[in-house]
Amino acid sequence: MLRNIDPRVTPELLYALACMGHGDEIALVDTNFPARSICGARPVVELPGVSAPDAAALILKLMPVDTFVDHPCLRMEVVNDPQRWEPVQHEVQQAIDTHADCKTRLHGIERFEFYARAAKSFAVVRTGERRFYGCFLFRFGVLPPSG
Repeated sequence: MLRNIDPRVTPELLYALACMGHGDEIALVDTNFPARSICGARPVVELPGVSAPDAAALILKLMPVDTFVDHPCLRMEVVNDPQRWEPVQHEVQQAIDTHADCKTRLHGIERFEFYARAAKSFAVVRTGERRFYGCFLFRFGVLPPSG
C-alpha cells in the first residue's frame, strides 16, 4: 500500500495514468457503458464501487489537463436534448473545478461520437455510476519543468 494515494486508486488505474502522455484521452464511463465491446483490446479499468464524480476527482488529482486544446474535458450529450445537463454531469464539473489544474468547462459531444472517441482512448475507466450519462473524456496535458 502506498502512502498519500487514495485506496480507490487501483494499481491498474495508477498504471494507466502513469503510461499516458500529452494528448492521450482517458474515458470515464458509467456502469452501463459497453466498454469491453466498444473498446476491444484497450485497457478497461474497473472501479465498481466508485461514482463518476468521485472517479473524476481521483483522476484529476493525478493527471494534468491539456491546455493546448479548447475542450479537454468532454461529456456525453443527452440524446435529443444536447443542451441538458444531468446531475451527474454537474457533479463531475464540480470535480473539474476543484481538482483540475486549469479552468475548463465540460463540452458536450453526441453519443455515437463519444463511443468513437472512447474506442480510441488510451484507457477506459468503468465506474459503478448507475445514473444515465455518466460518461466523460479527459485529455492528458503536460507537466511543466520543475523550478
